[in-house]
Parts: sequence; C-alpha cells; structure tokens
Amino acid sequence: MAAMPRDGVRILDFTWVVAGPVATRILGDHGAQVVKVERKDPPPMGNRKLGLQCDLHRSKLSVALNMQHPRGVELARRLAAMSDIVMDNFSARVMRTWGMDYESLVAVKPDIICISMSGLGHTGPRSSYVSYGPTLQALTGYTQLMAEPDGTPAGYGYSYADMCGGYSGALAALIALWHRRRTGRGQFVDLSQFEAVASVIGPALLDISVNGRTQSPPGYNSQEGPAAPHGVYKCRPLDGDDDRWVAISVRTGTEWRRFVVAIGSPEWASEAKFRTLYMRIQNSAELDANVSRWTAEHSAEDAMAILQRAGIAAGVVENGIDLCARDPQLKERGFWPAVSTKKGPPTHVTGIPFKLSGGSGEVRTIAPEVGEDFDYVLGELLGLGKAARDELIAEGAVWP
Repeated sequence: MAAMPRDGVRILDFTWVVAGPVATRILGDHGAQVVKVERKDPPPMGNRKLGLQCDLHRSKLSVALNMQHPRGVELARRLAAMSDIVMDNFSARVMRTWGMDYESLVAVKPDIICISMSGLGHTGPRSSYVSYGPTLQALTGYTQLMAEPDGTPAGYGYSYADMCGGYSGALAALIALWHRRRTGRGQFVDLSQFEAVASVIGPALLDISVNGRTQSPPGYNSQEGPAAPHGVYKCRPLDGDDDRWVAISVRTGTEWRRFVVAIGSPEWASEAKFRTLYMRIQNSAELDANVSRWTAEHSAEDAMAILQRAGIAAGVVENGIDLCARDPQLKERGFWPAVSTKKGPPTHVTGIPFKLSGGSGEVRTIAPEVGEDFDYVLGELLGLGKAARDELIAEGAVWP
C-alpha cells in the first residue's frame, strides 16, 4: 500500500456523536491510526456496520475503557504517552476531571497535542454549557434565518454545525502537527464549535457586524447579490415522483439574455416589466410563475442541462436516490466506495471529497464495534499479556 499523508500519526480519540468523529475520520482516512476510547454501553446511535455510524467511525480502532476506574484512566494515560494527538469533544470540564487534560498529559508526553472540540470553548461565561449541533445552530441564528413562509423557525434537518466543527477540528490537528514539526512543541487547541459555525453563517454575519442590521429569513432570495430569477422551480415528475425541482440563479443582463434564448424566447420575457434586473426583482412573483411553467414541461435533469449549456447556474434539487444512485458526477468520481464487512455483503460509505496527485487517502476499514480492537490495543500497543488483560476485565477497568 502506498504511503498516505498522515502515516505514522496516532490519535487517541475520545470524541462521540458527530463533530469529533468527523474530524478523526478525516485524519484516519489519510493514514493516521485512530484509537477510539469508548465506554461499554454508549448511547444507542445506530448500527456501526451500516449507515451514519459506519460512516463516522470507519478507518478507526475501538477499545472500551472504564474512565471511572483508576486502572482504566492509567491505561488511557499510557495510550496518550504513545500518541501524537488526544482529541475530545466533551464539555470543557470532562477531560480535566479524568486527569486527561493538556496540563496533566504534558507530564506524560511533553510534545503532546490536545484538541478539545467543546461546544462553546474553554473560556467565557458559558464555557461549561453542554451543546449539540441544533443548539449551536440556534445560538448562531441559523434556526431563525431558516423559517417557513409564516415565519415559524425551521432550521436544518441535519446538524450542519457538527460538520463545521468536524472539518475545523481536522484542520486544527494538521496545523498543530505542522507547528510541532517546525518547533518540536505540542500545544493545547481550544476549539469552539459555536465559533466554527458562526464563522460560516455568510453575508448575514457581515451585515450584522458592519451595519448593525436585524436579519430576517431570506427565503429563496439571493444573499450574495441581487438575482432574478432566483430560487427553486418545480419540474416534470420522474418515475412517479412528483417532487422534482431545479434551482436557478440569473444575476446579470448577459445571463438573462442567455436564459431567455435557452428557454425558447417566450413572449413574456420581452415585456418591459422584466427588462432590467431591478424590474425582474420588483416583479419576481410573476417572473417565477412564468419560469415555473417552463420548468414544469421538463425533467429537473433536462432543465439543468439546457440551462448549463447556456452558461446559467442551474442544478437539480437532489434527493437521496439521486445522490446515491443517479448522480453521474458522484459515480464517475467514485464518491460511494464499497467497504468490506466480516459478515454479509460490502456496504457503502461517503467518499473523500478531494484527490491528491501525490497519493490520496482511502477508506481502509469498516467501523469497529465498541471494544472490537481490545486485544490489539491492550496486547500489541500496550504489551499486556493475556493474564494481565483478564485481570483488568475482572476488575472492571476495561470491557472486551
């Protein structure tokens, strides 16, 4: 197997739920050895061999340590001593309670890197607050900005905040490793997921900070600059599915003229009320009704292709079947790699969204069950014989 970018890096992974596991998954896919420290009965979040949990914990090892038992903590500290990074996404107080915080681990390994991906950071009046992705989305205004037409807050259906935190955590790990390579020094990384998601809220954040303006839900209006038509438009049914849509954005006069030609130069498009961008925005309801009549005659895929050929930003509003089975771009780039399972057929997981000409990462193994790598971690890594491992089990310090 060709060398991968993070070969030789070991991460002791105390993360759970989504944000932290996303960060360590990225590093594991690129060669790092990720050793998950888990409890015997974590909250039920789904099958580790299928679906989201399989996707989050692939390319990792798992050992179940009792962090309420002194010998369980001792084992964790021994693993930290042979690791490059210790990563968690608990609230700020948890690792300190176990004696696994940066100040404690520096005595075990002077160049250790500790990354704490807490909800709100380790300083400030709310640093001890517990949070999940939807909580952070509410705190940063996403829930209010995404509302139903009647103003009822809607928010995201999936935890966008967790993905922001996860990608920020992986980036922080790479920066800290590079710093250690240059200086020989480890460090503590205090990552606030609250700040990570606030930083990508978009133009609304700039408008608040610079102009002090109260924000209202934008709906389908363009936030980057004026555009019309701009939104999603219903299309012809596909295989009995009547919920087919295409997103369209037309910003300039040149784009508008190309758009009109692409849809067949209908009479309504030459009316004075649609002549300029300003007028099109002022008459957006009537404009959208006219565009919808055209899209209703086409499949979403055909509408996208027609408009893209004319240089117009347009895309199918894809559902799960589109993403997993129909999308030709994802198929061509191998975005759904198959991963072998010990029992049963292979399963598919999400791919790596970038390719390196010098050697890309890969999905190496399916997600482990809790404690599945007990013998390897305690036996091969820590050098404990069977008798010693059995004693730890009997004491309740570990779970096989």
